[in-house]
Amino acid sequence: MFRRAWRKAVVSFSVLVALIGIAAFTRAQSPSPGSPPAHSSGAPPTTSQTAAAPQAPLPPTHADILRGSYGTYRANNDLLYYHLDIRVDPEKKFISGKNTIRFRMLQDGTRIQLDLNDQLHVDKVLFGASTLEYKRDSGAVFVDFPDTLKSGEIYSIDFYYSGTPATTGRFGAFTFAKDPSGHPWIYTACEETGASQWWPNKDQWRDEVENMEISVSIPNGLVDASNGKFMGKTDLGDGYTRWDWHVHYPINNYDVSLNIGNYVRFSDQLGDLPMDFYVLPEDLDKAKKEFVQAKGMIEAYQHYFGEYPFIRDGYKLIEVPYSGMEHQSAVTYGNHFANGYLERDWTGVGISPRFDFIIIHESAHEWFGNSITAADRSDMWIHEAWATYLESLYVEYMYGHEDAIQYLNGYKSKVKNDRPIISQRGINATPPQDQYFKGVLFINTLRSIVNDDSRWWALLHDFYQYFKYQNIMTEDVEQFFNEKTGMNLTPIFEQYLHHTAIPALELKFNTGTGSVEYRWQADERDFAMPIRVGTKDHWQVIDPTTEWATLKTTLKKDEFEVATDLYYVNVSKE
Repeated sequence: MFRRAWRKAVVSFSVLVALIGIAAFTRAQSPSPGSPPAHSSGAPPTTSQTAAAPQAPLPPTHADILRGSYGTYRANNDLLYYHLDIRVDPEKKFISGKNTIRFRMLQDGTRIQLDLNDQLHVDKVLFGASTLEYKRDSGAVFVDFPDTLKSGEIYSIDFYYSGTPATTGRFGAFTFAKDPSGHPWIYTACEETGASQWWPNKDQWRDEVENMEISVSIPNGLVDASNGKFMGKTDLGDGYTRWDWHVHYPINNYDVSLNIGNYVRFSDQLGDLPMDFYVLPEDLDKAKKEFVQAKGMIEAYQHYFGEYPFIRDGYKLIEVPYSGMEHQSAVTYGNHFANGYLERDWTGVGISPRFDFIIIHESAHEWFGNSITAADRSDMWIHEAWATYLESLYVEYMYGHEDAIQYLNGYKSKVKNDRPIISQRGINATPPQDQYFKGVLFINTLRSIVNDDSRWWALLHDFYQYFKYQNIMTEDVEQFFNEKTGMNLTPIFEQYLHHTAIPALELKFNTGTGSVEYRWQADERDFAMPIRVGTKDHWQVIDPTTEWATLKTTLKKDEFEVATDLYYVNVSKE
């Protein structure tokens, strides 16, 4: 069920892929996971949408390749289940516990690859009563079995570990902190740095467990809010209480989340969906006022895509001191209990101050990022561009189409066009921030290409329903849209996602003949895309290719318009 067939189709993806084209790979400064990077909003508006010079590439490290590649010892097994049982000591800033890992072998073998940051100690790995040998290499843990594991058979190991996890990355990965009242406040956010920063797992995106249990033992008096459905808590009799959660659905490893603090909880309900909110006591009144937006957000996304994807686990919004993250069914929030993004007008057109950006954006990942997941970090636009597009759908649902288009076009000033959206595959690296902004403008362009909103809404709904609970690549998205529209959209996908420059519509006016010549300037030789031209009250659709064609027109050069609010393109006139 769920992802089985797709996973088996891709098991041949190996470390060799990671070595292809390494010289072309760029590890430039990238956006933070979850929410768009805070520094982006401070960038000056782009005065030209032409491509900037690409930044100098840097080769990936050995650790990047080990983490990012789907090598032999990852591909030979299929994850089924985790039980992460962890004890957190705030005073010593120390964690210990085990992860029970159940998997099915897809090939005969005696070794599998797991991951754990080398700052943490591997206490032991048990296979039943037997202690297994292992080899550590740059965060990878290669676990060896004394006898051959047989293809098709299911096995389980217990991976015990301990130590003090590093606090690293923009959101900390694993952070021991205190709230303003002096209580422990411990939280995780590790999409960019990797879940193996604080717990042992198969730390990549291609393979996910079908379900999971999370047990968190913490000092009495504190509260843990994690993913999934709350199953109860147990006083352990030693000053600690264990909080148990059950995740009923496949889950990304980076979505697995601990949020430990002096939380108070309040609840709501949307139909059959339980909604729980965890905040510090001093913020309770502000949260009750601000978090009412969560209901309308879910109603909007359900309107376009169907039922909230994790209804058995519920929806949680949990206060944290960083901006926010899309942890599945446990979305974290730190947006100051105010509209906008960190109290700023995020797109600069006066619309984002109407709503709380973090509630709208991070929760959008429940549909794109958590339910539909990219199989490789290179294709992270499937998370970020689509979640950004859902922001505009929320605006359209609440305020109408015109405001949605205005909101989307506010993102143009954030686009850098300095390198392709899709980065080198099989490498542990985050793609450029254009995956958010250029990516969402590309999706809006697709809507204009379809040029039939009733058909577009059906496409969006069917696209999500077809791929939900699956790990996919850009090729899957492209193939779906090609088949469902009956168009060859491949050159368009390639141009926007695999090239730096956006297409430019070249126009040459001839007043003597009352005509205009037109063509696309693009990297893709077969690039062809319809576009609306003329005037706003009387658009006509032309079908330019990379070859010159002619259109009769009575409009002069300065009167002839192109619908650049509906298509993300450059225009040149002669």
